[in-house]
This record gives sequence, structure tokens and C-alpha cells, in this order.
Amino acid sequence: MNGDRRPTLEAVAALAGVGRGTVSRVINGSPKVSEKARDAVQQAIRELGYVPNRAARTLVTRRTDTVALVVSESELRVFDEPYFAGTIRGIGSALSETGLQLILTMAQSRQDHERLEHYLTGQHVDGVLLISLHGADPLPGRLEEMGVPTVIGGRPVGLDPYCYVDVDNRAGARQAVKYLLGRGRGRIATIAGPQDMGVGVDRLAGYRDALIATGMPEIVAYGDFSEESGALAMLGLLAEHPELDAVFTASDPMALGALRVLRQEGRSVPGDVAVVGFDDSPAGAHSSPPLTSVHQPTETMGRQMAQLLVARINGEHLDQPVVILDTHLVERASA
Repeated sequence: MNGDRRPTLEAVAALAGVGRGTVSRVINGSPKVSEKARDAVQQAIRELGYVPNRAARTLVTRRTDTVALVVSESELRVFDEPYFAGTIRGIGSALSETGLQLILTMAQSRQDHERLEHYLTGQHVDGVLLISLHGADPLPGRLEEMGVPTVIGGRPVGLDPYCYVDVDNRAGARQAVKYLLGRGRGRIATIAGPQDMGVGVDRLAGYRDALIATGMPEIVAYGDFSEESGALAMLGLLAEHPELDAVFTASDPMALGALRVLRQEGRSVPGDVAVVGFDDSPAGAHSSPPLTSVHQPTETMGRQMAQLLVARINGEHLDQPVVILDTHLVERASA
């Protein structure tokens, strides 16, 4: 090939033995391409040194090749807690296969969201991923109204979104509490998450599901998924219910806070009080004692979110716009 000429889309298609449209779908990250065709196109791109002319494509398609990830939490929470790290890894991994760039932004307050809405609806991004929504947040509805493809991570409260990815939080919590019941625990408390989030509501519901047939009393405290909130909730539980012999926490960071308080108060784990978390985080696996926890596939969740968003950006029909992933219990020494 003449070194002065850039390889074309047609040249890639000819070398790969596919149509021009297939090459375009691979470049745009569409999942509607067979693995064989994708491999052939990617090999041809490498051989020819083909680089998409993004500037020209943007003029024609109005595409920016950029998507935004909006997290409705503080920077401290985002970079400290395992859920966010796993989800963002999954999103980044899926988008790296498409050539789309990712913008990460934290927006906690209503004012933050209002400012962000102007940016996101101003043709600066092709689509938006939203995680950790609280309450009936108007942002996803506004984005959809303005024609911005949107995918939510976690079932929100007070909203009925078209497209979201979540794990089966209720079933995971139910399994955790049934596990404690099976170990002979008779006074099981829970440290629940925020009730303005679907994850907090569903994990508390799973706890209640497991107890309802036993006739045991509910013992409920609340946290915000952070380690410090778990510690404060555990202190309150011990003061009000010194007889409790197990606690299910709605996140691993809260479980780590509970473990710290139990050590300080001279309670052995699991001898006096068994503890089960939710995340299956690296920190929980290496705590003292190692934490029994419900595994949630955060990286898979992130990948699914990104793949759904790419499909929406490409105008594809979604056969399954809501994806619910399974959880399972990982047994360790804390229970």
C-alpha cells in the first residue's frame, strides 16, 4: 500500500472479508457482531494500521466518542469502597474495546446535578452511566427526555427507568441470613443501607424474608455503607441488644466497622457474634477474622452497563434492557 495514503474502511473490509457495515459496527463497539467477524476486522485493522477519522465522523454523526459516568457520592466514598472500584473496572474494560472515552464525575448535591445536566445534555457526550442514585433523582429522566442514552447501575427508588443493571440484592441478603439461622444463631441483627437507594431497601427486605418464618424479632440499625457508619451502628446495637449473636451487614465496609467495635467491646467473632457482609471485597477476605460475605459480580455489572449503553448509542433494540445478576455466599471464618 502507498505509504502516503491512509488505509480506508473499505480496505479493512476487503482484507477481513466482511462488509463495510460490519467494520463500522466493530469500530463503534456494537455487540451485534460475531466473534469470528470481530477478530477478522481487528486483525485487519492492526495489519493495515487503520485509524478511524474521528473528526470527520463526528461532523457526520454528531458523535463525540465520549461517555460520562456519574457517581452520586463523594470522592472519598468512590475511591475507598469496593463496589465502585469493581464497577468502574468493568465499565473501563468494556469501553476499551470500543474506542469510546470515559469521563468520571462525582455529583452529590442537587446543585451538582443541575450543573451537570446542562453539560450532559449539551452534545458533549454520546451517553451516560449513572450509579449510586439516591431517591427519585430527576437526572435520569431529564437525560432520557433530551435524547441522551442512559443506563443506571442499581435499581433506583421512586423511578421506573427503561434500562438498568443490578444484582439480586434481596436474594443475596436472604441467603446470608438463612446461613446464620442454619448455624444456630437466634438473635440476628442487621445493619441496613440507606433506604433512599434500591440496594438498601432490597437487602433489608431479604433480611426480613429470612426471619419472617422463624418468628424471631427484627433488630435493625442503619448505616450509609461506609465503615464508620457500620461501627456507629454496631455500638448502638450492642447497647440496645447486648444479647444479639449475629449481624448481617449490607456492605463489607460496614461489616469491617462492626468487627472493629466487636473487638473493642471484647466480643469474639464468630464465638459470641457471627458477622456476614455483602460485597466479597479483598479487604473483607483479609480482615481478622476473614469475612463471610455475599459475592456480587461488580465487574460483570460494569461491563453489562457499558455494553447496554453502547447498544443504545448505536440505536440498537434491546431485547433485555433490565439485567439482574446472581449473587452467592462466600464462607469464611467470621460466621
